[in-house]
Amino acid sequence: MSKYMYSTANLSDKELKDQGNRFFSLRKYEDAVSCYTKAIIKNPNIPTYFTNRALCYLKLKRWEASCQDCRRALDMDPNLVKGHFFLGQALLEMDNYDEAIKYLQRANDLAREQKLNFGDDIASQLRAARKKRWNVQEEKRIAQEIELQSYLNRLLREDAERQVEKLRYENSANEDQIQDKITEVEQQSVLSYFYSQENITSELNSIFAKVDDRRRKRDVPDYLCGKISFEILCEPVITPSGITYERKDIEEHLQRVGHFDPVTRVKLTQDQLIPNFAMKEVVDAFLQDNEWALDY
Repeated sequence: MSKYMYSTANLSDKELKDQGNRFFSLRKYEDAVSCYTKAIIKNPNIPTYFTNRALCYLKLKRWEASCQDCRRALDMDPNLVKGHFFLGQALLEMDNYDEAIKYLQRANDLAREQKLNFGDDIASQLRAARKKRWNVQEEKRIAQEIELQSYLNRLLREDAERQVEKLRYENSANEDQIQDKITEVEQQSVLSYFYSQENITSELNSIFAKVDDRRRKRDVPDYLCGKISFEILCEPVITPSGITYERKDIEEHLQRVGHFDPVTRVKLTQDQLIPNFAMKEVVDAFLQDNEWALDY
């Protein structure tokens, strides 16, 4: 270690950064971190030194350290795409989905504004963050429905028990007469709507079972969503590379960023976009059976 320290002692901050880059390309992330740290000590005013080290921390799965470096970089340059991108990735790994989506979306927007080509790297992370957040929300929804079902069943059971106890308390007749009155109450109760207590519970459970089958695993497949906006496709078009996009999103990309396919990076012009009618039919069929997806 002392030999390594000696070899870098007289290097400038830029030379240390370059040395760190070489270590990074060799996947020697700890050594790269050491070089970037020394570069930062010599010149703490270069935001890219912090994002370089943040990326190393991502590779080392040191999420908190990565977040800290990204935030320091963004304090110096709020429009640094990699600062937002790496911070979003680290937050995603920490299951902080709302914050991750915020920073990944900002990275995606800045990349388009600055005409920087990250291919599908940022977009894929943003899709992953949105999907994970959706899955968490779905698990919460299912748990709430189960809790509601249990609560309603308990209310029905307690209502029946209260009526029976009331009859037993108010009547001193024999057990057969009380049972006759209990049966009469079950038949006439407003709550039962001409059903017995057992039938109400059965009907309620049947309703929840149908809802559960229809909505338990609500998920929008990735192939039904645009690769730029991440929303469900409305007017899908396909490129010569075979990638499907939402028309307005890919046209905006071509006008604002450049004439290339954002995923494959192959040259692309607007006249090469072809309506993807097959995908449109698939999307329409999915929405017909899953109206909830309109809020996805």
